[in-house]
Amino acid sequence: MSVRSLASVAVLAIVVGAVSVLGQAPAPSARPAEKPEEFQKAPAAAALDKALKSASKDFKVGRTAWGEPDLQGVWSYATTTPLSLRDGQAAKAPQTPDEIAEELERRASAQDSAPRAGDTGTYNEFWWDRGQSVGRPSLIVDPPDGRLPPLTPEGQKARDAAIARQRDHPADSYLDRSPTDRCIMYHGVPPLPSGYSNTYQIFQTPGQVAILDEEIHHVRLIPLDGRPHASQSIRRWNGDSRGRWEGDTLVVETTNFNDKTRLRYGGGANTVAVERFTRIGPDLIDYRYTITDPTVFTKPFTVAIPMPRRDDKLYEYACHEGNYALEGILRGARVQEKAAKDGTKQ
Repeated sequence: MSVRSLASVAVLAIVVGAVSVLGQAPAPSARPAEKPEEFQKAPAAAALDKALKSASKDFKVGRTAWGEPDLQGVWSYATTTPLSLRDGQAAKAPQTPDEIAEELERRASAQDSAPRAGDTGTYNEFWWDRGQSVGRPSLIVDPPDGRLPPLTPEGQKARDAAIARQRDHPADSYLDRSPTDRCIMYHGVPPLPSGYSNTYQIFQTPGQVAILDEEIHHVRLIPLDGRPHASQSIRRWNGDSRGRWEGDTLVVETTNFNDKTRLRYGGGANTVAVERFTRIGPDLIDYRYTITDPTVFTKPFTVAIPMPRRDDKLYEYACHEGNYALEGILRGARVQEKAAKDGTKQ
């Protein structure tokens, strides 16, 4: 297996616990003037509160005009809960409702805070939309300990090689940068929540489902007619998806990832992802996915994320148009190389 085919495994050391880090807000410099209640929470957190209150075990999902369960709408998978517990990290008791409320209030009050000392002008707190805790120590529900399974020897070897490559050759060319840096993909399939743009929009037509991922504006067209997957020789950044209905649950299987895909949970070209979408309330989808990749992980794992409805419109995530960072990264690398050759320091 090539290093690049499992380059995504290199992100494991970064991604595990990253969501929880994103959930930490800086201490406010001063509490701003009181805002209306609807502005006290980030939109994703407010949406989850509303959805949980509306869910019911007696809920009956509506039907489309052609009789399929109706999953259409804008749905958020934002959360501050990390994907996995880290090695040696004990599972903490889930946050209580009061603790969640305190966290959200702290973040709301920090939106107008002054930047950290030395900040060069990056995003301030206003732009983050992280959601809130899902009430579990991690998003992984299987294995029951909430941790990513161990890597296989092959997976560990590829991970170490990819980390070394990234360390020693971070910007030899644009091909050494991540698909995110290059505006190709970000959250991946299935997605892992981050600080913002954690949104799916689902469309349905007879025999097909379309899922739009807000960032980076990728659409999956998922046939439901039982056709087989594309040939194994056809590989895609976000894989090849096929769907079916199991009762009221939409089941989507995705294979055929290419050897450049860096899935944020650490899979690779041999990953098989099975997603399950079940609407359990007027404003809530129970979203789960299982990842199987015997070349990377010693066993499969399953993630569960509640997806509340968002009463919002999605706007284009225009990435390439403003992507001056990639040019700057490569130019900076050439300056560093010249400085090293000349024996100077930049």
